[in-house]
Amino acid sequence: MSIPTRRLPLTALRTFEAAARRLSFKDAADELCVSATTVSNQIRQLERDWGVPLFVRKTRAVVLTDAGRSLSGVLAKAFSDIREEIDAHIHTPAKTVTLAVGPIFGARWLIPRLGRFRAQNPKIELILQHGPRITGIETMPTPVAIDWGTGSWTGMEARLLFRIVYAPMAAPALIGRLGGLDTPVDLARYPVIHQHDRGEWQAWLKLAGVQGLKFQEETIVTDSNVVAQAALDGQAVALGVFPFMQADVDAGRLIRPFATDLHPERAYHILTRPNARQTPEIRAVCDWIEAEAAAMTVRPVAGE
Repeated sequence: MSIPTRRLPLTALRTFEAAARRLSFKDAADELCVSATTVSNQIRQLERDWGVPLFVRKTRAVVLTDAGRSLSGVLAKAFSDIREEIDAHIHTPAKTVTLAVGPIFGARWLIPRLGRFRAQNPKIELILQHGPRITGIETMPTPVAIDWGTGSWTGMEARLLFRIVYAPMAAPALIGRLGGLDTPVDLARYPVIHQHDRGEWQAWLKLAGVQGLKFQEETIVTDSNVVAQAALDGQAVALGVFPFMQADVDAGRLIRPFATDLHPERAYHILTRPNARQTPEIRAVCDWIEAEAAAMTVRPVAGE
């Protein structure tokens, strides 16, 4: 006699399928997050209701009976079909992770890699937010952030991603208009752009042996992407942040004329709130960013 659908013991059948697949009540209990006693009681209830043994209980193991093997095969296929149908036609809500990044990191490092992130993590929605300079956990706007510093942030976990170098860069059209940049002294004929202040340019000039060199014209800009765009437009020479500007050099849009690189003490780090990595989607985002950073190298000037 058939059992009405509304009376099918679906929970017990799911329990039986796990126990039959693992041939262990304890392992099935661990998988289903219930007790071994619950698994045993549900299976005994099935056997009583149907009047047929499903397992032979031994001292340290259980073995399927012929009826148990037959039912196990049917249920394994049924649950597999259900999972495939859900995967194919029912979209579970994506997990979201909000990541705070600075303008140049977001535009020139993260955005070009987002296609790989989506391919590897299709169920995670990444929300990018403009990141302020972070001084401690009280200024941390999101569970995960990328910031620029020495590695000392109060109250959070900081892991080094990669170091950068500063090097002068200029558009070919600007060099063609004002003459070659064969030595650092030639910079005296050029307009330059400073980012935030004159500190990095002064440090680079000292490193290049032309400390105190006066530029033709100077402009201070706070946004790193504006600095990069001004260099690309041929407005001035700028200190490029590498590897962020490497693609433009490789494509010939910019020239990196000197082999002298300034290595700042600060570097890019990935910051997380305490215990944030225990959340699977946050851990996946952090692992992906760290893997991308580990695969990257800062290339020297050609001929260096």
